[in-house]
Amino acid sequence: MIPTSFPDSDEIARLSANMLLEIGAVHFNADEPFILASGLPSPTYIDCRKLISYPRIRSTLMDFLTVTVMRNAGFEAFDNVAGGETAGIPFAAMVAERMALPMTYVRKKPKGYGRGARIEGVMSEGQRVLLVEDLTTDGGSKISFVDAIRETGATCAHTAVIFYYGIFPETTETLGTHGVSLHHLCTWWDVLEAAREGEKFDTDTLREVESFLRAPRAWQDARKK
Repeated sequence: MIPTSFPDSDEIARLSANMLLEIGAVHFNADEPFILASGLPSPTYIDCRKLISYPRIRSTLMDFLTVTVMRNAGFEAFDNVAGGETAGIPFAAMVAERMALPMTYVRKKPKGYGRGARIEGVMSEGQRVLLVEDLTTDGGSKISFVDAIRETGATCAHTAVIFYYGIFPETTETLGTHGVSLHHLCTWWDVLEAAREGEKFDTDTLREVESFLRAPRAWQDARKK
């Protein structure tokens, strides 16, 4: 079923943030920061992969993501939905089902044998492809997936994620320069507000998290080892 009527974007952000907190996908630790893939420290970490184990919440969020994309980009804007390896694959499948569209997925790099393909499934020249992922930080990882899609002769001007960090100003510029619009459900600011309202973490932890969110690069630079 294609969802068409849902709350406005602010309510979707609030509900999405609360659902991520409810399933324990949000982790805050200012005393022992997490080390991100970049090698930099962070007092925040989010695990959107946990969503696949919670059917009621994952279904609601996929409805939200589908309607967000259709509201922003159009109801007939796409011919194919592609997931980014690996976290984006289940979410792309669920969005494709809701939009009644073919689903494909994009490998991070050629698999190294057989056809050496990066695109799995059927993607045709001229198709308008929506790239679906679990989250984005600075938008950099999306560019490689978009390029792989475009190499097939298809177009990719939109990417949709459940969670967008919302703290690195270069993200929309990086994607925009590459001709890609970003659609998301919630950010760290939405999660921080929901965490405060629900008293999910102690005051000192939330204060430190806010300090990071307001100046992430400075916070990381001060704690590099």
